Amino acid sequence: MEVCQNRPGSWWKTSSSSARLLWFIVPLMVVSVMVVLSSSKSSNRVFASNFYPWGWFSDSGYAATAGFRNSSRSSGEFVPAAEDELRHKVRVVGGGGGEREKALSLDYSPQSTAAPPLAIHVREAEPPGDESTVEFMITKKTNVSTLFNSTHVLPTNSSINRRFTNLQVLEARLQQARASIKDTQSGGGAFDSDYVPTGPIYWNPSAFHRSYLEMEKQLRVYVYEEGEQPIFHNGPCGSIYSMEGNFIYKLETSNFRTRDPDKASVFFLPFSVTSIVHFIYDKTIRDHWLPMKQTVKDYVDLVARKYPYWNRSLGSDHFMLSCHDWGPELSKSLPELFKNSIRALCNANTSEGFRPSKDVSIPEINLPGGRTKGLIGGPSPSKRPVLVFFAGGLHGPIRPILLEHWENKDPDVQVHKYLPKGVSYSAMMRKSRFCICPSGYEVASPRMVEALYTGCVPVLIKDHYVPPFSDVLNWKSFSVEIPVEDIPNLKNILTGISTHQYIRMQRRGVTARRHFEVNLPPKRYDVFHMTLHSIWLRRLNIRLHDVDDS
Repeated sequence: MEVCQNRPGSWWKTSSSSARLLWFIVPLMVVSVMVVLSSSKSSNRVFASNFYPWGWFSDSGYAATAGFRNSSRSSGEFVPAAEDELRHKVRVVGGGGGEREKALSLDYSPQSTAAPPLAIHVREAEPPGDESTVEFMITKKTNVSTLFNSTHVLPTNSSINRRFTNLQVLEARLQQARASIKDTQSGGGAFDSDYVPTGPIYWNPSAFHRSYLEMEKQLRVYVYEEGEQPIFHNGPCGSIYSMEGNFIYKLETSNFRTRDPDKASVFFLPFSVTSIVHFIYDKTIRDHWLPMKQTVKDYVDLVARKYPYWNRSLGSDHFMLSCHDWGPELSKSLPELFKNSIRALCNANTSEGFRPSKDVSIPEINLPGGRTKGLIGGPSPSKRPVLVFFAGGLHGPIRPILLEHWENKDPDVQVHKYLPKGVSYSAMMRKSRFCICPSGYEVASPRMVEALYTGCVPVLIKDHYVPPFSDVLNWKSFSVEIPVEDIPNLKNILTGISTHQYIRMQRRGVTARRHFEVNLPPKRYDVFHMTLHSIWLRRLNIRLHDVDDS
C-alpha cells in the first residue's frame, strides 16, 4: 500500500526553484488582496459618523447666546461646491439596522433676545421606499499579474457603490451656508452693489448680509400645486390681511420657486387663512372651528399621501403663512403643523404658542388699495410739532388703560378714541414724533408699519409680542418699548429722550423702512424677501438626514 504522506518540508526540498518561488508569491498576493478589500471598506472610506459638528453650539445643543451679534472668524466669499464634490463630502450617520429617515434639530438663533433658543423635538419618520437617490462610485484599481493557472485570476478592479439621496446633497449645501455665515467676521462683509446692511438697526450687519446672499443662492421653495381657488393659491392683497395674498402671488411667480420638490429647501402650504374664514366660517354652527380646521387637515393629509416630504420630516421643513388673527388657532389642525412646521404669523404671541426659534413674525400691513402709493414718506424731525399720537377704538385690554390716562388730557399727547372731524389720520402721524402702537384684541397691528412708512418713531405697548424680523433687526434702535404698567409715565418717558437721540432713532427707522415696503415686482431686502429670509433662518435651525449605512 502506498502511503501518500510527506514529512514537513519535503516538497520544498525536492521542488524546482521556480515552483518554490510560486509557493512564496501566491500567499503573499492573497494576503495583499485581502488587505486591499478590507481597507476599501474602512480606512479609505470618505464617510464617517458624528456628522454635523456645529462649531457655535454648546454641549447642550443650544445656540450660543451671542448669535448674530458675536461673530469673530475671518470672512470669505462662499462659492457653492460642484455637485460631485458635495456628494463626496456628504457623510452617512451610522445607526441601527435598515434605512431610516431621522429629523434632527439644532437651534440656529441669530439673536438670543428676540429668538431664544428652543429645542425642536422631531420624531423619527419612515422614508418612502422609492426615494430618488444620487449615485457615484469610488474605485480602487489594483494591477495584478496573471498566475500560471489561467483559472486563478485576481480581479483588477474593486469598487464600492454609494447611494446618496437628494436630501443629503441638499443638507451638505445648507451646512456650507451655516459655516459661511458663522465665519463672517463682525464688521466685514461681501461686496454688494445694491445694498450693504450697516449700522445699529441690525444685530450683526455682516452676518445678516452673508445670510441674505446665501439665501439668494440656495433657498428654493416648492409650492404644492394641489388645491383650488379661492381657498388655495389665493388671498387678499388689500386690507390688513394683504400679506397673505401678496406673499402667495409673489412666491408663485418668483425665482425662489422650484418645480422639482427634490431640490426644495422648504415646502409651502398655499392656503389662505383669511380665505378659509371668509368662505368656510359659519357662526351659526356650534363648533365653528371644526369645518375650518378640517379644511387644513384634509389638505395636509392629501399632500402627505401623495408626496413623501411631509412624512419625511413630520412637517419640519414645511411652512404656512397667515396674517389673520385665527392663523395660530388653525395651525392646531394637526399637531405636527403646530409643533414642528414653520409658521409665519402676524399674530406672533408667545403666550399662544409662538416659538421664535421655529416660527416667523411677519408685519401686518394695511394696503387699502393694494398699493403703497401715497403711504410712504414724511417731513423731517424738525417739522413734527406733536410729541406723540394715537387714535383707535377700545379693542383689547391695553387701549382702555391708554385712553383712561391720556385721552384729551395733554396737548402734547394726542390720544383719541375717535379723531375730530376733518382731521386726517395719516396727516397726524406725519406731524408727530412718536406714534403709539398698542395691542388690540391680538398683539399684531398695522400701526407699526404705518409709523415707519410716515417717519414716525413707533412706541410699542404690547405683551408677549415678537416684533417682525427681530432675528436680524434691533427694534430698540429705532423704536420705544413701554411696558403696560408704565402707561401713566408715557410723557415722562418720551420727553426723557434727548433731541439728538430722537433724531438718530427717526433716521434709523427710515433706513429700516425698506424692509417693510411692499413692491411689485419685489425688490431685494423688501418685506417679501425679508419674510423669505426669516423662513430661511428657521430652515437652518433644523437638519434632516438619512441613516443609511448599507
